[in-house]
Amino acid sequence: MSKPTHEVSRHLIKSFEAKALEKRSFAVRFADDLTSLFGSVLFLTINAIVFIAWILINTGKIPSIAVFDPFPFSMLTTVLSLEAIILTVIVLMSQNRQSLISSLREEMGIQVDLIAEREITKVLQLLHTYLKEKGVKIEDPELESMLKEVDTSYLERKLEAQLTNKPPSMVYEVTKPIIKVGSEVEKIATAPIKKVSQELEKTINPKI
Repeated sequence: MSKPTHEVSRHLIKSFEAKALEKRSFAVRFADDLTSLFGSVLFLTINAIVFIAWILINTGKIPSIAVFDPFPFSMLTTVLSLEAIILTVIVLMSQNRQSLISSLREEMGIQVDLIAEREITKVLQLLHTYLKEKGVKIEDPELESMLKEVDTSYLERKLEAQLTNKPPSMVYEVTKPIIKVGSEVEKIATAPIKKVSQELEKTINPKI
């Protein structure tokens, strides 16, 4: 007995995610595990306890332990900087993997949509031919356009044109009036100089 459609589609989605997770390298698996740990309340609590204890010890609040990093806690600052760098790199590794999976999923979705669109168009064409043979007249411009396959290359060109013709940036919009005023000032400032040079040229060369 065949499985229901929704169960099959759900299984396909799960298997796609599972395959992507299985193909991870050891470093990426380790980065994912650490990312999960770093995003937990446990990690936040551990950090808070360590930092509070560090500050209390190095401000002399706990006399039984000698001060090893007096104010302004330069060692603590170094530790925090190193921790931030390590956390950033690990999180970026995990995000790169997630981005790759998302890109693959989107590409697969586009391909499935294109195949489905062609199949639906073919079904409409067969149905239209069948109705014609039966003598049923259908005058519907929208149906006529639906009987044609979608020109993906045309859509791609239109999208590329929209992405290429981006609106002017904020910097350009802000500096545009300043540039215009500057050009006007330059014209006003250079006009007398040009006039004087023309007069001198006429004096030197009367034939002009």
